[in-house]
Amino acid sequence: MNILDQIVARKKEEVASAKAKTSIKELEKTASFSRATFALKDFLLDPSKTGIIAEFKRKSPSKGIINDYVSVEEVTKAYAAAGASALSVLTDHDFFMGHEDDLIAARKVNQIPILRKDFMVDEYQIIEAKALGADIILLIAACLSPEEILVFAKLAKSLGLSTLLEVHNQEELDRSLNPYLDVVGVNNRNLKDFTVSIETSLSLAETIPSEFLKISESAISNPETIKLLKSVGFNGFLIGENFMKTENPGKAMEAFVKSLA
Repeated sequence: MNILDQIVARKKEEVASAKAKTSIKELEKTASFSRATFALKDFLLDPSKTGIIAEFKRKSPSKGIINDYVSVEEVTKAYAAAGASALSVLTDHDFFMGHEDDLIAARKVNQIPILRKDFMVDEYQIIEAKALGADIILLIAACLSPEEILVFAKLAKSLGLSTLLEVHNQEELDRSLNPYLDVVGVNNRNLKDFTVSIETSLSLAETIPSEFLKISESAISNPETIKLLKSVGFNGFLIGENFMKTENPGKAMEAFVKSLA
């Protein structure tokens, strides 16, 4: 069983526990559930923004603890001030040291789209994401069937949420696209051995249909890489570890953005 299989198995246990604790009707009664969401596409295409989806991540299975002493409110506000098009907040407990409360906290102090970065395996989590204040959900092709991706994306669309489909190769891309998706993200990290290569994004750039915006994820630590990705049609860039591994992630992003000019 690889790490992704372990995460999905644990996630299904978490969802069962969450369902027993809080019903869908209760989630639908929350204040955040009725708020108007921010559309990821609008913010990615806004020329006053950077296209960067800046991530708050304390830990990862491959790197261990990255940064467990900074405040989610302080970091995400600094990301937004530095020009982030959107925020990504980890809510996985066991493997990434995230929490639903992190997303709630980020929502209170920001007025840009927030991605609930988690492993979606059940429709309940999508409704929960809306109730937490998220604007975007992540669907990872490597752990979902085409039918699940269709059902989940359709539900997200009905709730006013944007959907980011994450793929790692051509096979996942070919079997996963549907009209309810908004954005395709190419993850440059190999989930089997955790190696990273920007070539993954470069090789898939031309094969992603033009009706979807394109995001490159992972392995982005140099402003020149963003310039290269833009030249082949990418609209967004998910960056987390590069900022989070510093003492002050917000200042790290600010310096990175200045180098883009």
